[in-house]
Amino acid sequence: MIGSLMLTIQPPWSHQLNRRQTPTLIKCESGGVPLTKQGHRFFSSLAATAGVNDPAAANRIIKKFVASSPKAIALNALSHLLSPRNSHPHLSAIAFPLYTKISETSWFDWNPKLVAHLIALLDKQGRHEETEALISQAVSKLKFRERDLVQFYCNLIESCSKHDSELGFNDAYSYLSELVRNSSSLYVKRQGYKSMVSSLCEMGQPNEAENVFEEMRKNGVKPSSFEFRFIIYGYGKVGVFDDMERMVSEMETSGFEVDTICSNMVLSSYGDYNALVKMVPWLQKMKTLQIPFSVRTYNSVLNSCPGIMWLAQDINSLPLSLGELVKVLKEDEALLVKELVESSAVLDNAMECDVSEAKLDLHGMHLGSAYLIMLQWIEEMKCRFQAEEKCVIPAQITIVCGSGKHSSVRGESPVKNLIKKMMVQMKSPMKIDRKNIGCFTAKGHVVKNWLIPVGE
Repeated sequence: MIGSLMLTIQPPWSHQLNRRQTPTLIKCESGGVPLTKQGHRFFSSLAATAGVNDPAAANRIIKKFVASSPKAIALNALSHLLSPRNSHPHLSAIAFPLYTKISETSWFDWNPKLVAHLIALLDKQGRHEETEALISQAVSKLKFRERDLVQFYCNLIESCSKHDSELGFNDAYSYLSELVRNSSSLYVKRQGYKSMVSSLCEMGQPNEAENVFEEMRKNGVKPSSFEFRFIIYGYGKVGVFDDMERMVSEMETSGFEVDTICSNMVLSSYGDYNALVKMVPWLQKMKTLQIPFSVRTYNSVLNSCPGIMWLAQDINSLPLSLGELVKVLKEDEALLVKELVESSAVLDNAMECDVSEAKLDLHGMHLGSAYLIMLQWIEEMKCRFQAEEKCVIPAQITIVCGSGKHSSVRGESPVKNLIKKMMVQMKSPMKIDRKNIGCFTAKGHVVKNWLIPVGE
């Protein structure tokens, strides 16, 4: 897959910023490229002109923004618009004029990756004259540098697949496949085949991706775990589980380990099609092969459990222990919960404990995961406090759940609301910290007395 555009663009210029120029990034609700505060103001000004349909005013705003912004901030705004998960899709049409204005600055360096992302967006918008001109320019610049040319086409088909731009993808794929098949360079072949396999899977064409995979082998290019993972992901994405499982077996036979990332792809695919009954054997396989569970493993499994998600959202009727939870769940979900809690890896990684503080960090956990981890944590803390001769009571207990800065509604954290409701229902002494509203805190001995009442 293509990584974040921010990661693609940032390194060449980030070292040029001094401390005062370093942009403050704000995470996008859509999950796209984080945007600077200056970028937010820029887009707000453009949105106002879009409402009155004033191209001249928009051009003036763009010109002023580029002229007054450091390189980092201008490129950040452009990369945000080029992201497939741009949170300002209504402003996508200004990506090309913004790029044009940026390209006229003294600091601009022509960047084939940036151009590839721009071409994919323009193609999706049906602006074929601009895309043809940009492709022609890129090929002209790179035609004597085969490695750079293949990388340009790799970026182009990957970006087209992310934007779901079928026409642009097909054209770029045709150019790339011809380049790969006519090249004697192993590097060119490897990079080209890698991108063709991943992009075909992204486009929902895993059969075609597997054909390319076989062609790759015949042409003496040894596949890596990357190609296997993407074909597994591709078949899972379209719900063809027999072929997905076949590719997992082939991956193992070829000497590649099935790791946590690959396992989470499989679990997520089962979840997308409500195949809960297939998840239990897969979790058992992970344990047999000693594949560690991750937060994403929890998220992939529990997001697929309608009973758990209903409970976590209807927080007035929450079961407040693992035993109570298993009793109210249907059999498939109860089995999944049992498989998850039998492994303590995710809980252990979320916990830090020393004499001064015992901390549980719920960052990265979706609602169902945070709920289940909380129930596990309560049982774990009870066990630790009961082992008095081995247990040193920390001075403070902290649960970190976030304040909602990155929630869909800024400042309203579903996980924080869930934990707050659980603490109230359980008559917990843990309260929202006055210095950090994203945490619940209490003195260690007070939490111990709550979990293990005197006399028990």
